[in-house]
Amino acid sequence: QVRLVESGGGLAQAGGSLRLSCAASGRTFSTYTMGWFRQAPGGKEREPVAAMPWTGDSPHYADSVKGRFTISRDNAEKMVYLQMDSLKVEDTAVYYCAADLSGNWRRSTIFSEREYAYWGQGTQVTVSS
Repeated sequence: QVRLVESGGGLAQAGGSLRLSCAASGRTFSTYTMGWFRQAPGGKEREPVAAMPWTGDSPHYADSVKGRFTISRDNAEKMVYLQMDSLKVEDTAVYYCAADLSGNWRRSTIFSEREYAYWGQGTQVTVSS
């Protein structure tokens, strides 16, 4: 079992920054591909934001956050982060951390929710204009 706990959400102004953290359990965290997803209010579907393969390959970003968000990880501390800069009102959402323990990631599926067996409870991010 893997437990994921997000923190760092809150209220920010447009143009501002927030840093989300995700603390993970599990003995082999360094072999987990980690992802961030978000679900905006109003019944919108959850969507991928960023993902970092465990192999050290380059991170992947949704087009909507490229150049503004940065995913990083600290394997020693079993943490993954999402630095969010130049925030926009449309970034308002519940943000979820997720872990893929399969050890087999592919570019074509790294943003697929089905690849991630473990999810955190989510943290709310609200961006005001």
